[in-house]
Amino acid sequence: MSRDYIEKILRARVYDVAIESPLEKAGRLSMRTGNSVLLKREDVQQIFSFKLRGAYNKIYHLTPDERAAGVVAASAGNHAQGVALAGKRLGVSTTIVMPVTTPAIKVETVRRLGGKAVLQGDSYDEAYAHALKLAAAKSLTFIHPFDDPYVIAGQGTIGMELLRQHADPIDAVFVPVGGGGLIAGVAAYIKHIRPETKVIGVEPEDSPTLERAMAKGRRVMLPRVGLFADGVAVRQIGKETFRIARKLVDEVILVTTDEICAAIKDVFDETRSVSEPAGALAIAGIKKYVAREKISGQTLIAILSGANVNFDRLRHIAERAEVGEQREALFAVQIPEKPGSFLGFCRALGKRSITEFNYRFSDQQSAQVFCGVELRNGNTERAELVELLIGKGFEVVDLTDNETAKLHIRYMVGGHAPQALNEKLFRFEFPERPGALLDFLKGLTRGWNISLFHYRNHGSAYGRVLVGVQLKGKAAKEFRRYMESSGYAYSEETDNPAYQLFAKGG
Repeated sequence: MSRDYIEKILRARVYDVAIESPLEKAGRLSMRTGNSVLLKREDVQQIFSFKLRGAYNKIYHLTPDERAAGVVAASAGNHAQGVALAGKRLGVSTTIVMPVTTPAIKVETVRRLGGKAVLQGDSYDEAYAHALKLAAAKSLTFIHPFDDPYVIAGQGTIGMELLRQHADPIDAVFVPVGGGGLIAGVAAYIKHIRPETKVIGVEPEDSPTLERAMAKGRRVMLPRVGLFADGVAVRQIGKETFRIARKLVDEVILVTTDEICAAIKDVFDETRSVSEPAGALAIAGIKKYVAREKISGQTLIAILSGANVNFDRLRHIAERAEVGEQREALFAVQIPEKPGSFLGFCRALGKRSITEFNYRFSDQQSAQVFCGVELRNGNTERAELVELLIGKGFEVVDLTDNETAKLHIRYMVGGHAPQALNEKLFRFEFPERPGALLDFLKGLTRGWNISLFHYRNHGSAYGRVLVGVQLKGKAAKEFRRYMESSGYAYSEETDNPAYQLFAKGG
């Protein structure tokens, strides 16, 4: 199968716009992991992403009539810029349908590159549907972001460059996966030339598009995908990309948001550049693979796929990186409500640094504190620390992996609300755009009393809200029916231990 793509990759027209990106040694990561870690720097392309390769190759190979009619694409990010750049260079009219949640800087970049940006829908799926309608109505060629042989071949030139740049044996190449265009192209070339080299996909735990499909032996439509690594937030792997990947990809590794944040920090430490979440997936995958396999002395390559990250997301990334690096643990600890308790707690921790301490008076007997503690020996030390504190008489709940605690509770520790009777807690996500929070609140004005509310802008396309609502009997059923019909992604968090310890209503 890979032979079918070798000629397409060798003939791919990408270097009119792309550079042969450097393959650099990651000195710090190599030393830390005991392996030779190399970074394929697609983040230094002129649109800071590999996507210009496939987009340009596809548009270059259109017929004269197709070029004259123009093209249309759907994208909220890197593919949009690749199509716009290719159109500008080849003199082809480009229309890019983008969700209204797309950050202004990306819309402006498309327009600066000569593309016509059309804002439609709150999600990629809605933008995609509108783009197909435009293609049919105006006889435009639709440029798919991943599920097209020319796009796959364009991305496959990265695999060709890798083998040319590193003539010595390569044990494994780690590739971020969204729709699968990049991993399909890279695997097609590498497995044909060096079948002994492993090709390993890396996906976020909350967007396991390829992992789920390989487990089932068929493409699977995910009910929803995670929002943090938006560059790979695809609900279903491509048909052609899966046909290739299921035969050539060795395995898929899933990583958490915290592990991605830690990988972004790794990239910064190595290169002084800031990767986007999807761009750092491969680094997170290498670290997890090395820890699992306990390997050393191998040559491992990570494809850094992009660096288009919104500046205002960096705060969130920095906060989560220490947990992802296993350098910080988050605990709820009960201490006696009396003078000297905090000092006793600090003494129990020894010489470990406290990174965060949130507390508010609750009652006369005991106090619940939300604290962060610096770790020097990762999760092994974290488990030992829990045992140590319990052994000294403290009641401890480990919140390090509790998403609600990290997104919301840590910023709102203020004590319980005994007057908030029959309170139920829900976590929501909604498209982030002007007026979105107001629209969300309007939907809740149906006689339900909001008793807790926390919202924090993380600079992404979706807002995250924690809401407490007083519900009893029939009202609880009506509220859940409303939320099912509203279309908002939500989960109930009433039983979440962080809420129970720090903010529970009556």
